[in-house]
Amino acid sequence: MKRRVILLTGISGAGKTTTMGILEDMGYHCIDQFPVSLLKDLRNLIIKGSDPRFDNVVISMSLHDFDSFHVMFRGLDVDLRVIFLEASHDELLKRYKSTRRNHPLLISNKVTTLEEALTLEEENLKTLKDTSFTGIDTTFLKGTELKSRLNKMFSLNDQPTFSISFVSFGYKNGVPLDADLLFDVRFLPNPFWDERLREFSGEDKIIQDFVLKHEETQIFIKKLTTFLDYAFKEYVKEGKNHFTVGIGCTGGKHRSVVLVNQFYEIYSKEYHCFKEHRDLQ
Repeated sequence: MKRRVILLTGISGAGKTTTMGILEDMGYHCIDQFPVSLLKDLRNLIIKGSDPRFDNVVISMSLHDFDSFHVMFRGLDVDLRVIFLEASHDELLKRYKSTRRNHPLLISNKVTTLEEALTLEEENLKTLKDTSFTGIDTTFLKGTELKSRLNKMFSLNDQPTFSISFVSFGYKNGVPLDADLLFDVRFLPNPFWDERLREFSGEDKIIQDFVLKHEETQIFIKKLTTFLDYAFKEYVKEGKNHFTVGIGCTGGKHRSVVLVNQFYEIYSKEYHCFKEHRDLQ
């Protein structure tokens, strides 16, 4: 079996340290701030060495150093995964102010303000969003939710080659930033406007029946299934390990929940699938 190498990067403050701790508890050997100048030695330890600690290894690095690590490990005979972490600008500002930590770019005198540091990293992160890497937005994630997501995606006991997360959400609470594809279903008939249905959620049969009985819904499911059938197969060819599909309605409690459940049922027959109802509290 190939050795697994996970490269972990992202915006400072988005949760790399927490993620490393979770992955370490899952059985990975974690390395942080490894010197770029010694990368060849690390590569040889992983490729040629017999130390079992390097059977499953996580290497964490800054966005600035990521390209050096990626160039070194891509194309090698390993199971290479990449995780990039992000969070909203406002959330990152709040985290830094609450912890009173200094941003690494401030410490190295590359910028003069926290705003400038975050903006620079956000610009650097944009190049990773157009790749087949796994992105995780930690803005709304609690520690237990992050742990659950990492266990689903990177468990050493179950190693699916391609997995899919379907996430329902409400646009009024913001879009999930780590979604690879977003679909807006606010055009579908809304059960919220029926006072008899308002208190129920998309998990209840009465809402499911209401949403699914409309012709607009059936046409949408048919057309989106045709597209996703094609897209998932192409992403598998591209080597993507995990894909997140976000489906949003106004509040994230009715239409989007029903449709996420529908697509989960459709695709869990062929792929390793997960579902999450972000705003269904």
